[in-house]
Amino acid sequence: MDGARTAPGERIERRTIDVVPRDERHGRTRDLFTIWFSANLGPLTVVTGALAPTAFGLSFVWSLAALLVGHLGGGFLMALHSAQGPQLGVPQMIQSRGQFGSVGALAVVLVVIVMYQGFFASNLVVGAQSLAEVTPVDERTGVLLCALVSLVVAVIGYRLMHRIGSVTTWAFGAVQLVGAVYLFFGGLPDGFLSKGSFSLAGFLGMVSVGALWQIAYAPYVSDYSRYMPADRAGVRSTLWCTYAGCVLGSLIPMAVGSAIGIASGGSDPIGALDSLLGTTLGQLTLWSFALVTMLTNSMNLYGAVLCAVTAIQTFAHRWLPKAPGRTALATALTALSVVLALALADSFMTSYLNLIYVLQYVLIPWTAINLVDFYLVKHGAYDVESFFARDGGIYGRWNATALTVYAIGILAEIPFMAQSLYTGPLAHALGDTDLGWIAGLVVTVPAYLVAVRLKAIPAPEGAAA
Repeated sequence: MDGARTAPGERIERRTIDVVPRDERHGRTRDLFTIWFSANLGPLTVVTGALAPTAFGLSFVWSLAALLVGHLGGGFLMALHSAQGPQLGVPQMIQSRGQFGSVGALAVVLVVIVMYQGFFASNLVVGAQSLAEVTPVDERTGVLLCALVSLVVAVIGYRLMHRIGSVTTWAFGAVQLVGAVYLFFGGLPDGFLSKGSFSLAGFLGMVSVGALWQIAYAPYVSDYSRYMPADRAGVRSTLWCTYAGCVLGSLIPMAVGSAIGIASGGSDPIGALDSLLGTTLGQLTLWSFALVTMLTNSMNLYGAVLCAVTAIQTFAHRWLPKAPGRTALATALTALSVVLALALADSFMTSYLNLIYVLQYVLIPWTAINLVDFYLVKHGAYDVESFFARDGGIYGRWNATALTVYAIGILAEIPFMAQSLYTGPLAHALGDTDLGWIAGLVVTVPAYLVAVRLKAIPAPEGAAA
């Protein structure tokens, strides 16, 4: 990649999933605050916050309480993944080979690719809607424009995305903060706080959405810290900078989204924002939404490309593409997301909520296994060379223990699921309250600890904890 010694003409990232050498390490942990703060300033964050009153019927106070609980808890799990990046210098999904084996990790990698495509397409939809509010560009053209800008940024790569994060945090963060202050101190209708109510199912449902919003970053959060020097980007500083940026960056727009959802009473929070903020401030906010989406949505595409390379490299272990190969993959995935975005446009809110629910069921057991293995079992000591070995090295091609516990974690969630297509018996007994993700955590963590202690796999010789 364009490391610390990158020549002026080498602006496009050269590395993909290979290990970042020590002499190419660069960056500061405070850069993690800005990239994750800016990543949450897009309109999709506002739309997600609006789910609290529109999908779950919560009042603003209870919406805010649910968002706080979900983000504070889920954000900590996500930030623990970020701290792995400087220690190992590889993308998150490559590191998962240390738990699941080189081929076994594909069970998670393929799910994560679908997740990236879903979020990339969702951001294209809301970014195009924001653009259509302030320009004569129609939504179809807006989707194409947003996709093109994101593609260019993703191809240039890591360093540019961090620079964009720094600029957008201060520029667009200021615009949205002013909009939030105006909205809460004069832009909301009378009786605003009396609208909506509390229900246990609704509250826990929105807690799940907030937690999943944070945990959805877990499969690629360390991709943006892996270039940092391990001696300057320690576990604590990496964790807290990531945690603060992502939690603060998402809570403010989601609180605004909840308020807009209650005030407008409709399913179009982006359209309602313009009228609630007034012409000038509303237009500035919508412009910031459109530009942030174009620029930071590249992170979803970048992560999808790294996962696609990981999937292919599993069977072609000598294949580590440079810029041309990465560009070709990024272009193909962008085209797929554009098709998906255009198909989602008419039923966006329903499709997006369904995506969030599916993700929580498959990501929670994975994040539990990954974090327990890194922090409690191996204490950060991994044989990185084995991640790229044809036979999986000391981790093998399949780790039956991790895959079995992963399956058990998903099965444990089924009785607690509460969805339109299926409601489990325990969820129904609890008033159709979805507690699947909590069951996944509660079961997976002790199950994995017991399983690995019975198997007693030693740490690799010479690996630094």
